[in-house]
Amino acid sequence: MSLLHQDTPEEIDDAARGEELTKGSSHLAWTALAAFVLVSIAIAVYFIAGQKPPPLTGDIVAVWAHPQHTETSGLDANGAPMPKDSFDQVLVFTEVRLHNQSNLPLYLITVMTNATLDDGIHTSYAGSKSDYDRVFLAYPDMPVPHGPALPLNLTMNPGQTVDGTFVSSFRLTKQQWDARKDLNFSFTFRYQPSLVLTPHAPVMER
Repeated sequence: MSLLHQDTPEEIDDAARGEELTKGSSHLAWTALAAFVLVSIAIAVYFIAGQKPPPLTGDIVAVWAHPQHTETSGLDANGAPMPKDSFDQVLVFTEVRLHNQSNLPLYLITVMTNATLDDGIHTSYAGSKSDYDRVFLAYPDMPVPHGPALPLNLTMNPGQTVDGTFVSSFRLTKQQWDARKDLNFSFTFRYQPSLVLTPHAPVMER
């Protein structure tokens, strides 16, 4: 452009209008971004406020494992002779603490001990209260604390916390048990999703 050339008023007005248009577009972009952030926050608050805490919580207090070799007496319930049977098993004693944090009663249905081995998951249902107490009668020298049993017909009232111990049995050798990859416990309550708990402390071998 020649040094002698001067901008006309029309050219100056066009330049000013372009600058104003650029400023207006920038302002719209910031407004849209702020609106997006506010909407995202509102959606997050809505979902967080709508989430309810689980009705049941729990902790595995302690786990004891007792491997033993068992041989049957060779007599049936009537005292008649029958072939003897011998096998290895691992008795797993588990102390659990359960808490009902809902406003409704909860009804326990089943308790399962799940051990993951090389060939998959082995599951054992927990024995009843009488089965649990019978173990200590059959083996008075059992090196495991004989605490209160967990009732398998348990009804938990709102706000109630229950502590108890149950026993499960696996037909495994000690070597197979020691080679497990995982161990957890499933508690099924009526009309509720299963509560799966994992022990945080090492299993005590007795």
